[in-house]
Amino acid sequence: MKSTVAFLVILCMVRASESIWLTLPSSGTKCVSEEIQNNVVVLGDYVVVSEDHSNDTPTISVKVTSPYGSNLHHAENSTHGQFAFTTHEAGNYLACFWVDGYNHGKGDVSVNLDWKTGIAAKDWESVARKEKIEGVELELRKLEGAVEAIHENLLYLKSKEAEMRNVSENTNARVAWFSMVSVSVCIAVSALQLWYLKRFFQKKKLI
Repeated sequence: MKSTVAFLVILCMVRASESIWLTLPSSGTKCVSEEIQNNVVVLGDYVVVSEDHSNDTPTISVKVTSPYGSNLHHAENSTHGQFAFTTHEAGNYLACFWVDGYNHGKGDVSVNLDWKTGIAAKDWESVARKEKIEGVELELRKLEGAVEAIHENLLYLKSKEAEMRNVSENTNARVAWFSMVSVSVCIAVSALQLWYLKRFFQKKKLI
């Protein structure tokens, strides 16, 4: 029972937690983005991995922004760090990394990013200590949180689908209106050409 519940929790949390390996060029920026709905906890840990295991680890700069450009996290001259925030607007959240200027020309830099959202970012150890739960009860609580997160995601996707459907219907209506106007203009131009040609031939006494 316990192992089954734990497996279901892990299965539900797979998409909410992702470890990303980035290779940053000596000059340039690499970004990671994720579309997240409103009121979701986001937790990120990043660390520069020195391939030669030397003490001279290169430093990087990090900037995390919201869909509307608000600065959520900014760090310079860092070899590791963490950012955490709760989303207040739905959309694409962007985390950008680049090598600090004085490290340019020293080759590529490897960065490991552990990006967690929603149920995966929750501190279950603190919850267990606070509510004095453990074992199967804790796993059931995790499963309940995962189900709630999935339900909220489904509602978010449903609202996005409705928004896209409205955009498509408005676009179709505008295309139909534009087509009718185009046909009307073509008919009017054709009628005007016929009228002009008829007058021209009459003046030349060809008809």
